[in-house]
Amino acid sequence: MRKIWETIKADYKAVFDKDPAARNFLEVILCYPGFHAILIHRLAHFLWRMKIPVIPRLISHIGRFLTGIEIHPGAKIGKGFFIDHGMGVVIGETTEIGDNVLLYQGVTLGGTGKEKGKRHPTIGNNVVIGAGAKVLGPITIGDNVRIGAGSVVLKSVPPNCTVVGVPGRIIIQNGKRVENDILAHGNLPDPYSQIIEDLNSRILYLEKKIGELESTIEELKLKGLLK
Repeated sequence: MRKIWETIKADYKAVFDKDPAARNFLEVILCYPGFHAILIHRLAHFLWRMKIPVIPRLISHIGRFLTGIEIHPGAKIGKGFFIDHGMGVVIGETTEIGDNVLLYQGVTLGGTGKEKGKRHPTIGNNVVIGAGAKVLGPITIGDNVRIGAGSVVLKSVPPNCTVVGVPGRIIIQNGKRVENDILAHGNLPDPYSQIIEDLNSRILYLEKKIGELESTIEELKLKGLLK
């Protein structure tokens, strides 16, 4: 019981540590769906571990209705967990989450199919997952990882990395840049722009070749070798 109380206190403290908009006790208790969702999950998970049928899933479903956050009662979540804003977050049954993890709205920690057993991600300590990011499959996200908003992560990520993109790729590891900083809005990859650029290069190449052929034909005509 003492351990559960300490975990809840850590969850409450995490709201103030991770959200500068949090002002006082009453505001957090009444107005933070991310905090409500983890409290409801703690109860549902406790009953799930006791192998009580139906009730944990019902509690989880009520929590989803009240908060817009769906956490399967089987998911294992460490202390100091916080979901900022929260709406649309989905956490699957075999997900395991470490301590001091921060999720933003629209995050999915899900599976990739109908496989049995461990099918959801394992998230390390001190991880931040940006809005709308999808982390899918039985992969491992190491400690201190940052996943950018909108990223889709399908492969395991070692500790101390920053991951962005679709599919997710590491751009910073252990404080060192792995590739150009595409976190800057002006440097975000645009696949359609790249396709148009490739087509334009091809058109210029073909125009050059046509011009060379026309010049050759004119020379042959002048020499009387071609009518």
